[in-house]
Amino acid sequence: MASVILESIFLKRSQQKKKTSPLNFKKRLFLLTESKLSYYEYDFERGRRGSKKGSVDIEKITCVETVAPENNPPPERQVLRKGEDYNNMEQISIIERFPYPFQVVYDEGPLYIFSPTEELRKRWIHQLKSVIRYNSDLVQKYHPCFWIDGQYLCCSQTAKNAMGCQILESRNGSLKVGRSHRKTKKPLPPTPEEDQMVMKPLPPEPAPSTAGEMKKVVALYNYEPMNAQDLQLQKGEEYFILEEKLPLAMAAALWYSKNITRSQAEQLLKQEGKEGGFIVRDSTSKTGKYTVSVYAKSSADPQGTIRHYVVCCTPQNQYYLAEKHLFNSIPELITYHQHNSAGLISRLKYPVSQHKKSAPSTAGLGYGSWEIDPKDLTFLKELGTGQFGVVKYGKWRGQYNVAIKMIREGSMSEDEFIDEAKVMMNLSHEKLVQLYGVCTKQRPIFIITEYMANGCLLNFLRETRQRFQPAELLEMCKDVCEAMEYLESKQFLHRDLAARNCLVNDQGIVKVSDFGLSRYVLDDEYTSSMGSKFPVRWSPPEVLLYSKFSSKSDVWSFGKGTALHIWRLRTPLQTRHRHRCSSALSSPRCSPQQAS
Repeated sequence: MASVILESIFLKRSQQKKKTSPLNFKKRLFLLTESKLSYYEYDFERGRRGSKKGSVDIEKITCVETVAPENNPPPERQVLRKGEDYNNMEQISIIERFPYPFQVVYDEGPLYIFSPTEELRKRWIHQLKSVIRYNSDLVQKYHPCFWIDGQYLCCSQTAKNAMGCQILESRNGSLKVGRSHRKTKKPLPPTPEEDQMVMKPLPPEPAPSTAGEMKKVVALYNYEPMNAQDLQLQKGEEYFILEEKLPLAMAAALWYSKNITRSQAEQLLKQEGKEGGFIVRDSTSKTGKYTVSVYAKSSADPQGTIRHYVVCCTPQNQYYLAEKHLFNSIPELITYHQHNSAGLISRLKYPVSQHKKSAPSTAGLGYGSWEIDPKDLTFLKELGTGQFGVVKYGKWRGQYNVAIKMIREGSMSEDEFIDEAKVMMNLSHEKLVQLYGVCTKQRPIFIITEYMANGCLLNFLRETRQRFQPAELLEMCKDVCEAMEYLESKQFLHRDLAARNCLVNDQGIVKVSDFGLSRYVLDDEYTSSMGSKFPVRWSPPEVLLYSKFSSKSDVWSFGKGTALHIWRLRTPLQTRHRHRCSSALSSPRCSPQQAS
């Protein structure tokens, strides 16, 4: 067991991780080690530590600071009156007052702790800052006041993990030096505690980066600037990253596809149907490995054959597909096998990519541009109508395809319509319909989004004449799952997931849309108000009975309103008589005979 650095009885405030959690205060025994801050129940009668109630990993702590005292706190959290004293700290059971709060901030929000004495609080803050000083995610701002009733008292921000509003006077976990109120400017002699602290000199400032040290990327698509702040990109050209705002793609090689399964790779190779077509992808069966999938044709097999080769690595970090041919990197390996099959089913002739010929949708029509001038829009045709508005297909500046959603005046609150746009502004994912901008300075107001050529998934499945293969239907479900996984990671509930609210683009990719009922939640649960509308047909029992939504209710809606449509419409039964359907259900094909 790790050695204990500090051990004290404190008053802990409940963290209220769920909206229904009560706000309470309980005495806990806190233990600090090099790796964890843990707290336990404590038996005051026997003087023993009880069961563990929780812990925080030291590496996840981002800030340790005091908190401004509460307004009108109860007696147990008030500062001592004159004449009261707690000199006898051995008798823990007499500690009934904890007036000195401090906070430990980590990835789940602030943990509020109340100390019986100011000296003990200082000691703990000093020690905590010492053990977290090398953490990588230390913040530069913090909230000096409590989080109460859904907001911070200091700045009224409603997100518990919101950035702080007051700048820390020190960084990297070092101790703050308070301002002195002495009139003399002569420095005080160092205290023994300060003598023990080894102050490391600051590292020298890094030299300006050269082009060789910058990250270099290759453009996968052409991009024409939409405004003066945008950068023009030429496909295949190299660019240096001066300042990184978003994570870079893992690789720019045309033959590499990161998030792709075995069945997806086979489908892409068959669609291309070219001898020697190949894809390099992450292995789905062996974590950390790569797989080369190769397509080949022969006279005996005109449909083509696909083989999957795992890229092996020696203890000397050399890569190979055939043991006789070792290479220092995977690109070198691919280059070699593009000229020599060396035991493979075919030479690697034609790289097949999951990147489509058309560039992915951008977040907005230009850098930081969300308000769009209606004069730049050209309306071409109506795509559909709904209870609250009309959706039309059009062009932005006569060049970019867009879908324009406009509200019928008087059909719904314009504030609610704008709320939907605000939700979409905070979300950006390849499997979500991308918001391009809004027109709010005229009436009716517009939301401009990515244009999906094949319309809603429900009509696409009903009207298309081709019979989809199971792998293709599975990909449709997977597209929706990826979008919903992203929404859940951003703490959003969709609340209206159905095939009618999923759209299909010209490449057959399914994307989730219609965020009119979406809600941002802190604890994965939302209770709708009385009279709120929701889709009854696709709602789970807890929604119908208690109006409680969660990510689990979105999963239910996915199964009932999306996946069910996808698989049901694959095998239409309109041509079968009722008795034939009944017999097929009671005795499915390939089912065992009844035992005699």
